[in-house]
Amino acid sequence: MDTPHVIQTHTRHLSWLLDTHPVIQAPIRDDQPLGGPSSWAWVEPPLTLAELDDELAVEEERFRRYGGNEPRDPEPKKSSELIRQGTTRSRARSGSVNTTNRRFSTITRATTVRSALIDPEEIDWDGPEDPTNPQNWSVRRKWAITVILSVMTVNVTFASSAPSAATRLVAADMGVSVEVADLITSMFLVGYVLGPIFWGPGSELVGRRNVFVFAMSMYTILHLGQALAQNIQTMLISRFLGGFFAVAPLVNGGGLIADIWNAEQRAKAMSLFTAAVFLGPVTGPIVSGYILVNGLSWRWVFWVMMMFGGVCTAIMILTLPETYAPVILLNKAKALRKADPVGNKGIFAAAEKQDWSLQGVIKRTLYRPFEMLASEPILVLITAYLSLIYGVLYGLFQAVPIIFVRKRDFTIAQSGLIFIGVGIGTSLGSALNVWLLRNDPQLIRKWRGFPPPEERLTGAMVGGCAFVIGIFWLGWSGQYPSVPWYVPALSLIVVGMSVCMIFISCLSYLVETYLMYSASAFAANTFVRSLVAASFPLFTVQFFTNVGVNWATTILGGVGLLLLPSPFLFYKYGSRIRGNSKFAPCLDLKIAAVLAQEAEMKPLGNGKISLSQDNVVEPRRISLGNSPPDASGKKDGSAV
Repeated sequence: MDTPHVIQTHTRHLSWLLDTHPVIQAPIRDDQPLGGPSSWAWVEPPLTLAELDDELAVEEERFRRYGGNEPRDPEPKKSSELIRQGTTRSRARSGSVNTTNRRFSTITRATTVRSALIDPEEIDWDGPEDPTNPQNWSVRRKWAITVILSVMTVNVTFASSAPSAATRLVAADMGVSVEVADLITSMFLVGYVLGPIFWGPGSELVGRRNVFVFAMSMYTILHLGQALAQNIQTMLISRFLGGFFAVAPLVNGGGLIADIWNAEQRAKAMSLFTAAVFLGPVTGPIVSGYILVNGLSWRWVFWVMMMFGGVCTAIMILTLPETYAPVILLNKAKALRKADPVGNKGIFAAAEKQDWSLQGVIKRTLYRPFEMLASEPILVLITAYLSLIYGVLYGLFQAVPIIFVRKRDFTIAQSGLIFIGVGIGTSLGSALNVWLLRNDPQLIRKWRGFPPPEERLTGAMVGGCAFVIGIFWLGWSGQYPSVPWYVPALSLIVVGMSVCMIFISCLSYLVETYLMYSASAFAANTFVRSLVAASFPLFTVQFFTNVGVNWATTILGGVGLLLLPSPFLFYKYGSRIRGNSKFAPCLDLKIAAVLAQEAEMKPLGNGKISLSQDNVVEPRRISLGNSPPDASGKKDGSAV
């Protein structure tokens, strides 16, 4: 690997951050006057590469131990932590500043953090090759688990949209308006809003498998209430509870994939899981349309949903192992204590020391997500963008019948087939995401395991443009019956592709940005976008009927156009925003600062740093991410 090129690369990325980040500032120059505007530095000078690796190992341990649900609040980044550079430079010139002093201070801090995480009596894996560690399972077993998760995801999202084709029949049978019957879809999505409060912490307490077994079993049983409902109240209550339990795979799916796949292998698995999130809703109207067109009662829609859910639940119970490392280690600690109550009395697992008091759980699951939503610009705009996209997806279940049934005399079954276009687009978006990630392993190593999160936004930038084009295309071609049916139908391929790309890209960006606090970011995002999606079916029919298909989609496309710059702005200014964030660890900024400092420092004697090939050694850790810009300003590969 070309050392000067790598240092140029990291130095160029650091230039994005200088004079804007509250901690990282430009390396000092001998010709720079003291007391000038750029004369700020760390309280402790930048780390050496060895010190950097030690701190990254600590952060990796925190992320491994707590996933995205770190129990402790982050330490605030304060400008008061900066000191005048003149003092430090004077000491450097006198030879009193050397790497030994710097290393002692930093390693002391890293050791303090590590000691808070690791105790001699704490149980851990039996070495790096421990076969009980899910990361060490065979690739075949990992893919089997990923497929099971994806099938469960298709199942629960299929249930969210399948009744949409039957709402008019339900309304007529139960003597309510169509608007009230549309609540059948909305109430399921309202259940999505509240479910994460329980299933996220629940998986940390009892494990992924136990949560899936309980939630999927209850979700399947609740179909009885929907299939046998004699009034709308019973239907809506059972739908709400069904959504509450059904959201468990969506809440914990990303965590399960992270449990078993390392960062270099994770991209394809995440693409399959994300595609499943959207394949379920688009297949729902197709299946229910054919059930109804063949003369079966609308109740058969729910019976089919129950059978599908029962098969998935049975397969999951029989084949899905526990994958959450803290719970596996907890079970291991319990087994050791049981085997030797006296000798192993002091052995414990990290999960046993976590704060499971009511106050601690409420703070992590309720207070922190909304604190982040109120204070994090990245989370606010990403949530607004994904809420619009998610709402439009569920609005299509009412809009497509208007375009094809009312205006083109399609049957319900034929109208349902139009959603195949969304499914094709979703698959294309997922495949394109895999292609964008083709250089991911090399890019991860280049950034010592923690590349800039902004490199994840490529898919959102491409998908955002495609989304606006697809929505305008759908509306203005769908409004006029004289336009052949396949013209608006083809637009749904573009819409489906863009939705999938935007979701993969933006959710990956949230994970990379907030790392050990990403679970709270996801909870806030899921809460808001599920509420928005639940509201769309309630007004879509009236909106498209009264305003017109063309102008209704123009308004939605206009909102998408307003939010379109978000990923572009974050791509350019995201590092500055993260630098001022309370919850963003900003490890890439620290890496860039250290490597740029290494490039500028001169050997001044014993203990001083010199630039060497050690600057580009491969990291001990692997995380998600992509490359920084190279010295010419071009991107070295791209990924979602």
